Amino acid sequence: MTSTLSPARSEVKVAPGFPGMKVTQARVINSEFTKFRSLRSTNITLLVSVVLTIGLGALISGLTASHWATTSAADRATFNAVFTSVRGVTFSQLAVGVLGVLLISGEYATGMIRASLTAVPKRLPVLWAKLLVFTGVVGAVSIASAFAAFFLGQSLLSSKHLGVSISSPDALRMVVGAGVYLVLVGIIGMALGALLRNTAAGISSMVALLFVIPPVLSLLPKSWSDTVGPYLPSNAGEAFWGHTTDKHLSALAGLLVLCAWTAAAVAAAAIRLKKQDA
Repeated sequence: MTSTLSPARSEVKVAPGFPGMKVTQARVINSEFTKFRSLRSTNITLLVSVVLTIGLGALISGLTASHWATTSAADRATFNAVFTSVRGVTFSQLAVGVLGVLLISGEYATGMIRASLTAVPKRLPVLWAKLLVFTGVVGAVSIASAFAAFFLGQSLLSSKHLGVSISSPDALRMVVGAGVYLVLVGIIGMALGALLRNTAAGISSMVALLFVIPPVLSLLPKSWSDTVGPYLPSNAGEAFWGHTTDKHLSALAGLLVLCAWTAAAVAAAAIRLKKQDA
């Protein structure tokens, strides 16, 4: 009896359990998007971020307008209508950062990350897909929220003739920058989640980096705080999108510093993901 050998096929990397389905970056992105939109925490934290960005911006704008008559000359001199309306970003960054941490640390907590890495043995495409999905969705929501906060805030400030238009100097840069800042903070949160692989550790590290270290550093000698402080993520980010009279970095320098922090965090997460098992 003779047997017929089937023609040799070229080696193709396929997803385990799905013969004939080649693992591509596009399919990994689609898989990660499905996981992203199916998580309850995604909807909740995004909603919290939107409410904080728009709601607190409107509240601060309304209070500023109502108390303008009693505002001191010094405060009037440093007043910026755009920054006032999007100031809620300083609070909504916490929600976006927590979402970033949860998207990866949650998979380590449930063990789902093992299934993801089994289906994508090269590992890094999973991280790139998560980053692309997060950037696309959260970027769109954050920038839209920043514009909504701006227009609502300006309508409230206009009651005292304090409002400005989007075409005013630096207005567009600050509004779009606020949304971009939220995305970069979220990516840093994702990187911390992938690096530490623990939700509590990731969130604690992010809170310390954004909310604890800056005020603690300000208690140190001025030479230290002036040298190191501007290069912390939150301070660099505010130099990029905010309006402070004592900032040491230009808007462009602040963006570059913040991008450097983000790239370093992602690189560290990628190295650990590639080198160590889940």
